[in-house]
Amino acid sequence: MLKKILLSVLALIAIAVIGFYIFVQSSYDKTYDWPGPSLKASTDSTTIARGKYLVNGPAHCNACHVSSFAEIVDSDKGLEVPLKGGIKFPMGPLGNMYTQNLTSDAKTGLGRYTDEQIFRMMRHGIRPNGHASMPLLMPFWKMADDDLVAVVSYLRSLAPVENAVPPNKWTFMGKAVRSLSSTFKPIENPDAPAVAPPMAATIERGEYLARYVTNCVGCHTQRDMMTYEATGPEFAGGMEFEPWVDLHKFLKADTTTWLRTPNITPDPGGVLVKFKTAEEFIARFKQGRAYSFSPMDWGAFSRMSDEDLTAIWMFLNSLQPVKHDVGMIAFMKEEK
Repeated sequence: MLKKILLSVLALIAIAVIGFYIFVQSSYDKTYDWPGPSLKASTDSTTIARGKYLVNGPAHCNACHVSSFAEIVDSDKGLEVPLKGGIKFPMGPLGNMYTQNLTSDAKTGLGRYTDEQIFRMMRHGIRPNGHASMPLLMPFWKMADDDLVAVVSYLRSLAPVENAVPPNKWTFMGKAVRSLSSTFKPIENPDAPAVAPPMAATIERGEYLARYVTNCVGCHTQRDMMTYEATGPEFAGGMEFEPWVDLHKFLKADTTTWLRTPNITPDPGGVLVKFKTAEEFIARFKQGRAYSFSPMDWGAFSRMSDEDLTAIWMFLNSLQPVKHDVGMIAFMKEEK
């Protein structure tokens, strides 16, 4: 009798495991056929100039869509680097992601795709092949229509650079997380504005940037590092970044040092209170990196306008203070 019960339990476990395996393999790259927004790229020089500012500044596309560590460093310094993609981002036990070629190349870049496919990617987080991306890393679903048009118009204007980027490589754990976690799902009804708040020192402009362009909220919120879902209050910091060993070695930096994001609400225990004025806040951004391997794209943000940096400072100071002691910014994992 006991043997039959054990065999039945084992059979149920086997069925559950096989069922979960089939579910993951069939759903991690589910295809979505949602239409994209009815927007068109422009050849207007003013629109393209606005897109260049966004791509190389607030939206910091130039910080990731390059092909080598040397180009990451050059881009951080403000040098012109082709946005041909190819950098491999290690995602720990989930696998590896590769940044895409954003040049106008017709074989390997954005030249392969229609405006609708590109706008759908940015607005809904759906790749041209219909698979979901990871919207948390590119939080442009509520970027205003006019800014989206400016960004795509600028990217369309870039000289083509042929560079075939490998597909993302997911482990089974990565596929399971993609199947189950909301951070890997498309954004269905983003309700984005038609027009962005004008570039001016206002709280409205600051919130728009911090949430949907610069993505301060993405990193300065504590997250589960397996699913990337928020586990702490917004803007209160605590997200941990494991050493990117290959990049650390390239930069001749310590490969055992982790970083965690600080609390940027106006709580006395956070870092925002260090900057009593907008001018002090701007000066810190113009200063650049404190850590060579910081995941924050200091180079791109240092080239933002004073109005935009002031707007972010104003918005952050308008937040409700959140008491959240994140500990040391730079630390060894065993110290936690």
